[in-house]
Amino acid sequence: MSPGEAWRLYHGGGLVGEIEEVERDFPWIHGRLHARPGFEPLRPLFTAWRVALDAEDHPGMERAYQAIRAAVTMTYPDGRPVAEFMLGIEGDEASFRWHDEPFDEE
Repeated sequence: MSPGEAWRLYHGGGLVGEIEEVERDFPWIHGRLHARPGFEPLRPLFTAWRVALDAEDHPGMERAYQAIRAAVTMTYPDGRPVAEFMLGIEGDEASFRWHDEPFDEE
């Protein structure tokens, strides 16, 4: 993977993964996760998201989303920070959507 071809994930300021974009299905982007050291302790957050999503547990989805956003930051392939995103990871498959500005709080 060449620099600039991947969306990057950070935890505590350290790079923990790169998502190589494979497909766009607006508004979602699908890709392959290349986990780095430090990613594995975060995996349960994504498992919780998937379990809540599959169960259509909306409060559980919100809790999982908040936990992921508190733990992980993301950058565009050019290195700029992504203001807001929803990210699901299962194995080495990642799906996400992003926005240039934080989502409105209701």
